[in-house]
Amino acid sequence: MAAALLLLGTLQAQETIVDGVAAVVGRNIIRYSDVDRSYAQMRLRMGSENRFENRCAILENLILNQLLIHKGEIDSVDSKEVSDDDVNLYVQEYLNNDLQNYGTKESLREATGFTYEELKEQYERMIRNYMVIQRVQYDLTKDVKITPREVSDFFNSLPADSIPEMPERYELSEIEIQPDISDAERERVRTQLAELRERVLKGEKFAMLATLYSQDPGSAKKGGELGFFSRGEMVSEFESAAFALKPGEVSPIIETQFGFHIIQLIERRGNRINARHILITPKVSNDDLLRTRMLLDSVADEIRAGHITFEDAARQYSTAANAKQGGTAVAPDGTTRFDIAAINERYTNMGIAGMEEGRISNATAMKTQDNHDAYRIVRLNKKHPAHRANLSDDYDNIYNAALAAAKQDKMRQWAKRQMKITYIHLSDEFKDCVFKNLQ
Repeated sequence: MAAALLLLGTLQAQETIVDGVAAVVGRNIIRYSDVDRSYAQMRLRMGSENRFENRCAILENLILNQLLIHKGEIDSVDSKEVSDDDVNLYVQEYLNNDLQNYGTKESLREATGFTYEELKEQYERMIRNYMVIQRVQYDLTKDVKITPREVSDFFNSLPADSIPEMPERYELSEIEIQPDISDAERERVRTQLAELRERVLKGEKFAMLATLYSQDPGSAKKGGELGFFSRGEMVSEFESAAFALKPGEVSPIIETQFGFHIIQLIERRGNRINARHILITPKVSNDDLLRTRMLLDSVADEIRAGHITFEDAARQYSTAANAKQGGTAVAPDGTTRFDIAAINERYTNMGIAGMEEGRISNATAMKTQDNHDAYRIVRLNKKHPAHRANLSDDYDNIYNAALAAAKQDKMRQWAKRQMKITYIHLSDEFKDCVFKNLQ
């Protein structure tokens, strides 16, 4: 989003726009400059030349956004669902990114045509409006449901040349075993953290020790700083300890699924806090890892020999969350079918794409989501060749597309009703526009 907003600023700096009111929607206005910036951006992306029709389409979309914002104002969405802390967090992130890219506030002004404070004001307005729009759209469409018949009707209504080609995809099952951490290792980590905590209490800088010793790769290079977060964003043990602190105070040692931590509160802003931490993750011994690998290879042999099914073995041995489901792997899109990109990301160097259906891999080392050492075996259940989408093979994808279309249709019908009861005035330049979705 930040890049898009910067582009708008750059375009305004490059073009002289005589501003005025293109439309009024309720108590809100749409300026000519809003339409012209979006049109210039469209030209850069698409090279489109049909100026009047494209500007009408842009204005239609801006009117829909203002209708959503108007409803958000009526329903007090801004005050209930969009907090100043959330908006300010994103604004500061974008401004920091801008300064990192351009170096100084003066360089930023020269590149965009806006001062730092003017950019901040634009970001605040755009981000707040975006968050309100997203919330109102969710509220309007959250109850939309579709039947299998509607999914079928949606698919059959698609023109033949618009039915997408589906890439080769793979269905998998997995058994994952994460060895237990020994008591001796847990005690070693506690002792190390206790020593670091004592050093902080005696005056050493928490941030310096976090940089040197923390095993959280995301925050260690920033002195352990996590940035502002609200309740519900961190695991419960960490959150409870962090929110109980006063600024500058250091927590006792706490344990989470990621390992052991000490936390220092930096700042509190309303219901959000900024904290830094030092994380040390206990390590599994090499002997335990070797025993786990040998166990999994033995389990794989038992499955291949037909002495136990893969599903029963997953329920008996796997420590993963999908053990009760017989080890069925779920892809990032929520279906059970992985494309090659998802395969390469999650099952690196396992050669899944080259396996035959029904084949089971040897035990392979991995890292769990919370960065613990483990081993797993994978079975390729089915390989779906690349093909044109159809209902029998691609129902989940078609269902998602049909549901999105149903939600879009509900939004369209809602907008048409709102057009009849909301004060809307178009400038003379746009009075001849034919809106596709709002009329």
